[in-house]
Amino acid sequence: MANDVFSALAHPLRREIVERLSQGPATVGEVTRDFAVSKPTISRHLRMLEEAGVVSRVIVGRSHRLGLRSETLADAEEWIERQRTRWERLFDVVGDYLEQQKERR
Repeated sequence: MANDVFSALAHPLRREIVERLSQGPATVGEVTRDFAVSKPTISRHLRMLEEAGVVSRVIVGRSHRLGLRSETLADAEEWIERQRTRWERLFDVVGDYLEQQKERR
């Protein structure tokens, strides 16, 4: 699992872009409307999302349409799920141990 995806999702503005794109493909203007940041800042955030493979861009004439790359997000989701399962097992082991210690007293 590449850390690029998690780095890309680490910033709240980029997470907001992903949230907005979860409704479906949209133009750059539609996705970034009402952000109180400069266009160069938006471009840097979009570039990071694209380089991480989270967002794709299709250019038709002067229109830039963005969309989510669900396969990249699915890979991240699978990694998170594996980690959650691992931690739950560890917590169960610790819980069982603590319960045994409690019963011995």
